[in-house]
Amino acid sequence: MTSMTEIVAFGGIVLIGAMSPGPDFAVVVRRSAVSGRAYGMAAAAGIAVGVFVWVVAAATGIAALLAASATAFTVVKVVGAAYLLYLGAKALRSALRKGGPLELDLPDPARRTSWAAFAEGLLTNVLNPKAALFFVALVPQFVSPGESVQDTLLLSLIALAGTVAWFLVVANVVGTLRKVFARSAVRRIVDGLTGVALIGLGLKLATSTRP
Repeated sequence: MTSMTEIVAFGGIVLIGAMSPGPDFAVVVRRSAVSGRAYGMAAAAGIAVGVFVWVVAAATGIAALLAASATAFTVVKVVGAAYLLYLGAKALRSALRKGGPLELDLPDPARRTSWAAFAEGLLTNVLNPKAALFFVALVPQFVSPGESVQDTLLLSLIALAGTVAWFLVVANVVGTLRKVFARSAVRRIVDGLTGVALIGLGLKLATSTRP
């Protein structure tokens, strides 16, 4: 049975991991700035579900198979890197596009739904093999092979809650400042910076190797 000390320690480590700058953070910031807090929150929820999936996969050994297989790792790495490069290129294209101020009464200037933002967050996390490596190293410290399904589910829910809590804060802070981001020049700067960041992260992922 997982103790309270283990629960707090696990939740703290997952939260620190979520707070580390990376593609998840870049996606939530851009979606909140460009589309509004609701869309940023949807992306945050997608990322949290991705974390939930990785914890379950690590606890059941699926993630370990991915980490151990050079072919599987490479496939996920290439697909994940391509997706980050796609998001980065799209952000840069928006940054280079000339346009007037953002109309705040429109629900989404890119004509995307909250489900699309959710999928964007989910895919960004699930297609990151480094997330698999992180949880493969972390989860076995808290879940032994003989642990019950309830313990695995508990840790997975803790990881989901901690991740979504952090990114909801990010989405709401950025969403609150959306009037600032509504200015064309500011919005283009945000798009440009996040585009460069996502492309950089995609290239870093593409050239990464298994530890």
